[in-house]
Amino acid sequence: MHRRFLGISRTVIAVIIGLAFIVPFYITVVTSLDSKADVFQFPPHLWLDFHWDVYARAWGMFRWPMYFGNTVLIAAVTIVIALTTSILAAYALSFIQFRGRELLFSLILVVLMIPSEAHLIPNFVTLAKLDLLDTYWAQILPYGASVFGIFLLRQFFLTLPKSYWDAARIDGAGHLRFLWTVAVPLCKPILFTIGLYIFIGSWNSLMWPLMVTQSHHVQPVEVALARFLQGNSVDWRRLSAAAVFTTLPVIIVFLFLQKYIIRGIGRGEGVRG
Repeated sequence: MHRRFLGISRTVIAVIIGLAFIVPFYITVVTSLDSKADVFQFPPHLWLDFHWDVYARAWGMFRWPMYFGNTVLIAAVTIVIALTTSILAAYALSFIQFRGRELLFSLILVVLMIPSEAHLIPNFVTLAKLDLLDTYWAQILPYGASVFGIFLLRQFFLTLPKSYWDAARIDGAGHLRFLWTVAVPLCKPILFTIGLYIFIGSWNSLMWPLMVTQSHHVQPVEVALARFLQGNSVDWRRLSAAAVFTTLPVIIVFLFLQKYIIRGIGRGEGVRG
């Protein structure tokens, strides 16, 4: 009886959490397809009216293929750099003995407790000194390291049997060879999870690109979306339509790859530290 109650409780909680995420997006879709008279209706209009013309008008306002291309490029390069630094850092913190290793790992975790807004001004000043403002690199380099990635990979590397390293060393393999031929292939699901996590974060980034870019040819989709809010009046139907077709790629990617996320997190959690 107790087990059944726990199962029902978990299901109810899961449904509530799911609705908390789904309902706002559904309202956005409804608003994008509403007639002008229904946009400000209260209580909210919840039925689809299928006024698809607003999508064509929203798409025609900006060079969306360019913005999508910028976003994909920024996300892809960020993923490559962040995965590389995460792998190397996590391996060093797992397999290489050096003084202060645990202290260094603790300091890395402290970064998770610092609000991202606290990094904005120091990062902006650094990029300005390097003359990298208004470039792709300005949107990539500050995210070229992932504390989440380092933590997850380190936890996984610590679970690898020491015999793997001993066997590789007997065969004459050094740290780098062991890392790329043994350790990395074994943690592919975790790498996939970290990469997707970085991709979603990069795709949804708005504040930082607004700060460091001015040229349209290097800006991502979120900056273009923010332009709908400029001016004295806002066309909420066009804004909602643009929000839908800029969000759909992330949703589609997540739906297709969610099993890899669960598998990757499952491998990285519940292991010894």
